[in-house]
Amino acid sequence: MIRVRFIATDGTSSEVEAAVGARLLDVAQADGQPLEGICDGDLACATCHVLIDPADLDRLPPPSEDEEDLLDLAPAAARNSRLACQIRLTAGLDRLTVRIPPQ
Repeated sequence: MIRVRFIATDGTSSEVEAAVGARLLDVAQADGQPLEGICDGDLACATCHVLIDPADLDRLPPPSEDEEDLLDLAPAAARNSRLACQIRLTAGLDRLTVRIPPQ
C-alpha cells in the first residue's frame, strides 16, 4: 500500500491508502474527489484532469502524446497537469500529492 494526498479546490486535503497498481482515477473517485473519468481511461476526454505537485512530477513516467493532446483542451491546464486515468500507482509514488483543479 502507498499513500496519496488529495487537495481539493477549497484547500482541504485528505490522505488515502491505495494499492500498488491501482489507477489514480479509481483511487480519487473512491475518496469522493470530483473526477468524472467519462471515457474510462480510453483517452477520449479530460474529465479526470489533475494537477500533480511539482515536486512529484519527476517520479511519474512522462505523458503520452495522446494524453498531452487532451491536456491541451483541459480547463486550468498547467505544466503539472496529468490525466488521472493514465497514472498507475507504483511503490515509488508513495506520498504523491494531487491537487484537484478548479472546474
